[in-house]
Amino acid sequence: MAQTATAQSSERTAIDRITYQDLYARWEKGNWRATELDFTQDRVDWHETFSDLERRAALWNYSMFFHGEDSVTDNLSPYIDAAPKEEQKYFLATQQVDEARHAVFFGRFMREVVERGDDIGGSLAATAPELTWGFRKTFAYLDKVADGLRKDRSLPNFAAAITMYHLLVEATLAQPGQHFIESYVTERGILPGFRQGMENVSRDEQRHIGFGVKCLSDCVKQDPDCKYAVADLMREVMPMMIGVFVPPGWDERYVTIFGSTIEDVYEHGMVSLEQKLRSAGLPLDELPGPPPVPRGLSPRERAERGLAMVRAGYLGEKTGPPDRDPERLRVGLLHDVARVEVGTLRGERARQRLHRVGHDRGRARDGLVRVVHERGVHLHHPYPEPLRVGVGPHGDAFLDHVAGAQRHHFLVRGYLFGRLFGGSGLGGQFLGKGGRRHCFGLVGLALGPVGQFGRGLVDGFAARGRLLCGLG
Repeated sequence: MAQTATAQSSERTAIDRITYQDLYARWEKGNWRATELDFTQDRVDWHETFSDLERRAALWNYSMFFHGEDSVTDNLSPYIDAAPKEEQKYFLATQQVDEARHAVFFGRFMREVVERGDDIGGSLAATAPELTWGFRKTFAYLDKVADGLRKDRSLPNFAAAITMYHLLVEATLAQPGQHFIESYVTERGILPGFRQGMENVSRDEQRHIGFGVKCLSDCVKQDPDCKYAVADLMREVMPMMIGVFVPPGWDERYVTIFGSTIEDVYEHGMVSLEQKLRSAGLPLDELPGPPPVPRGLSPRERAERGLAMVRAGYLGEKTGPPDRDPERLRVGLLHDVARVEVGTLRGERARQRLHRVGHDRGRARDGLVRVVHERGVHLHHPYPEPLRVGVGPHGDAFLDHVAGAQRHHFLVRGYLFGRLFGGSGLGGQFLGKGGRRHCFGLVGLALGPVGQFGRGLVDGFAARGRLLCGLG
């Protein structure tokens, strides 16, 4: 524990020493030209040195980088607008230039070496079939985050957006993939033009990630509510991200043929994410609410556990019913990972969506909890205290500390207790209470028999409106 605290303090000190002016200066010194890379030998290596499987595997991997760079280029503008400091805006402007240069680099490689498309648009269209379910979902979510930032430039929303872009997309997905590629092209001495370009991209990304960690650290210091926004975002997007690097048909040769395993790449991503969050003052195990990934496990164990969930069909693309193998069920459902990763854990789904009710009206999936919000009172930060969802050997789940409030916010603290597994159905219990000035006060109880959903309706009245909570 002491060593962890010392390491965290050291990382925070290093981040505090970095300035936005320094990051900008590094950009000026590190400029490079994507149009001047020589792909002559790369073309020979691609068509004559690579085997057919290696070409298919590399095309699959490189296509995701190409589309990723195109996506992040398009999505950076609202970040520039929302950044609270001018120095942050200037750096983000340089980053948008970098991302466009990276897309030009990958586009050239696709046209001149792989022979896919005649221009950027054509190359993107020609490589789109290579994109995985996880990639499409994750980057569609990035689009959603960027669009949300255009409408809400609040500091918590900006902090969540920085987390999505710089810590999740760049540090957790892109950086491990870059190291994976650089390791085998360097070791084998192939694709020299592409290798040089990837090294340049990696240096740029390190600078971008450094900015993201610095920026997130500053946001959290200024507004503690930022950590709740970050935790909420991570809980929602992590189940999508786990499917990004799943090869076609689960053919693991797409990775092993280049000397690594899928677990190696995922482990690297978890190590990177944990380190970046610590440096920003948000240790992964201390984020408020249910953990985005299982606590108490090593990065390798987290990677293996998550991939087991995808293989069993509980996470990722749904191509059929989940695997009923007892061992995978034990690993996937009855251990801590089930707390946050099983989409059918209805109580968790409901909790994840409670924060949406403040903008108009929110509805949780599966009809478990229905919240109708009237008369314009805003639910700004619903989770001021740790919220725990636990799954025990018998499948008991509880939802604790389901909301909190300040002026003009809800105060609801409840417990959702159900038998989710073992054929017992769901007997739901919802207890809520609370209230402050201009907030809602409510006390309610709804019970359901075994095998059915309990139904309950609680009206809470206060100076400014009504809250309806239902189980059903």
